[in-house]
Amino acid sequence: MALETTEALVLKLEGFEGPLDLLLELARTQKVDLAKISILQLVEQFLGVIEGARRVRLELAADWLVMAAWLTWLKSRLLVPQLGEPEDAEVAAEILQARLMDLQAMRQAAKWLGGRPQLGWDVFERGIPEELTELDRSRLKLEMSGLLSAYLAARRRAGAKQQYRPKPMVYFSVQEALQRVGRLLGSLPDWASLEQFLPDGLGDGIPRRAAISSTLIAGLEMAKDGQLDLRQDEKFGPILMRKKEGGGFDG
Repeated sequence: MALETTEALVLKLEGFEGPLDLLLELARTQKVDLAKISILQLVEQFLGVIEGARRVRLELAADWLVMAAWLTWLKSRLLVPQLGEPEDAEVAAEILQARLMDLQAMRQAAKWLGGRPQLGWDVFERGIPEELTELDRSRLKLEMSGLLSAYLAARRRAGAKQQYRPKPMVYFSVQEALQRVGRLLGSLPDWASLEQFLPDGLGDGIPRRAAISSTLIAGLEMAKDGQLDLRQDEKFGPILMRKKEGGGFDG
């Protein structure tokens, strides 16, 4: 019978064909009948591996030997149980599984170590080591209690909810606009732009827009009362106001 010598020992036995570690796992979970497995065939195929050991890494051959020995021992316990002792095949299988897991862990650790940079091969020491002395010039005297207090205070500040409170703004009201338009309208000749009635120092922000709105509302109220005339010659053009002839102001 042929035997494949790869990373896994592939067996071709009567009742089973596959890797040796799979056979051990099936035997542990009682999914294969060890009574039907020929130990003679197992030994013959393993001897074939030993004879061709030049084609197999020695660590692999050693692993296979351990697994084959445990498999043989399990079957011997099955065929010839110890007299006067309780059957402990399940305990033995658990021990085997634990050892196989340890073996796998050692393989992974060896692979990880082998992949690490090697001193003198991948990395090198400095030619002349520096003689550095670390000096602490902070002159800080810290105690554990003070450090903990500072940490807790920082945590409290970070956890406190920040409330946004915008600065209150004072806008030009409609009542103020009524008084200003009534006071200035009589002193301006003919038609005057609405913006001429705005207070000084508004700038170009929200206060200016609020003052324009208040002045427009004041003009509409005064036009409704018959105190002034409003005119806009084009869309989005300037709004013009003038005193209505015969109109009076309450001021």
